[in-house]
Order: sequence, then structure tokens, then C-alpha cells
Amino acid sequence: MEPVSYTVSGVVAVATIDRPEARNALSTDVLHGLAAAMDKAEADPQVRALVLTGGPRLFASGADIRELRRTSPADYLLSERLECWNRFARFGKPAVAAVAGYVLGGGCELALTCDLIVAADSAVLGQPEINLGIIPGAGGTQRWARVAGRFRAAELVLGGGLVDAWTAQRMGLVNQVVPAERVVEAGIALAGSVAARSPIATRLGKQALRASEEIGLTAGLAHERSLLLTLLSTDDHIEGIDAFLEKRPAHFTGR
Repeated sequence: MEPVSYTVSGVVAVATIDRPEARNALSTDVLHGLAAAMDKAEADPQVRALVLTGGPRLFASGADIRELRRTSPADYLLSERLECWNRFARFGKPAVAAVAGYVLGGGCELALTCDLIVAADSAVLGQPEINLGIIPGAGGTQRWARVAGRFRAAELVLGGGLVDAWTAQRMGLVNQVVPAERVVEAGIALAGSVAARSPIATRLGKQALRASEEIGLTAGLAHERSLLLTLLSTDDHIEGIDAFLEKRPAHFTGR
């Protein structure tokens, strides 16, 4: 059985981690499966958004510890795992994480690579790597600090603390908290809402938001303006304004 399943519902693709015997630990095979799902979603013009999930009970408990135990520094730097993580960061379409149960270590870092997070009321999030004598290595220190602030991030990264879904929402990490049995449905609904917008605008909007984490305000404003100028030359821009003025739903084509 493949460790990651891939389905498409309308304009939303869903990649589901399916390794329950190992609590959905992110083995190399799982990371490859997720990267392949992103490749499919990126290449399919009908897909406008992607949902990453592990189902209504469990998202991902972290890295595969047995693999990590055998990994040397050189192995890590040259491993395919690192390229998979780079692939996640490069994904250009909107991505929603629909998480439940354990969302720990690499699992939490995977959710943080997405643009929006829907959490089940059963979700527990955190970066417990410090308990293994290591620290997060796929963005946990950087993305938590950017979202929640350095001092709150220190509680997780240095103290190995965990937070429930409601606390994560108050920290700004989670967009919605829903009953566990509805988390995948809610993730698809949120992805579908984003996918109803102009595909070009959502892609460039994502680029602008990601740039805000890496460049200063002046450069960020210039980058934002250049992306807006690009969108002013699109058919979707004309359709969006005409639909608003005519009080009808817009029909975006991605051109």
C-alpha cells in the first residue's frame, strides 16, 4: 500500500498520509509520496488548491525516528529527504493542512509549509525534538517564531511543550478548529473557497505573502506592487471587476 494517497475532488486535490502503524511518521517514502502528490497537483491545470491531511484521527507524529537514528550529518545533507522539504516550500498553488491528533515534529513543520491550517479539536501541536537531543530541522524554529513570536516559540523548541488546537489558534497558527470527524471536509471546503478565486491572483498572492517572511518592508512593497501590475494585465482582472459591477459570480479562467 502506498504511504500517501492522492485524490481530486473538483478543483481541490487531497494528499493523505496513510501509515497508521507508525503514527504517520514521515519516512523517506512518505516524503517522496507527498512530493509526488505536489508534482501532480502542480502539473494539473484543473487543480487549483491542495489539502494535506492524515485523516480525522492523526496527521503526523514526526520524523521516522529509526531512520533518523541511522543518519549522519553527511547523510542528511545529501539525502533525498532534504530535497523533498525544499519541494514542499516551492509548491506554488494554495495549500491547506487539515490536521488531527498528533501534529508533532516534522508533522508540525509540514503543516507550517502550508498557507492555511484547519485543526481538529483533538489536535496537539508541537516541536518535541529537544527531548531527543536535537532541534527542528525543517523550519520549526523559523516558522513558529515568525507566527507566534520568539518567546512563545521558545516554549516549544527549547521546552518541548505542546499546545492544543485552541491555543494554536490563539497564537495565530491555526485558522479554524472543527470537530475531528469534520476536519478533512472543512479543509477541502476552505481549499475550495480559495480555489474559487483567480488562480493567477492566488498564486501571486501566495508569492507576496511568502516574500514577507524573507525580505524587508520596502522591498516587500515593491515586490507586491510588481505582482499587482502583472495581474492588471490578465483577463481574470477584467472578469473580476465586471462580475462585481454586474452583481454576478465571477468565472475565472486563470488567464
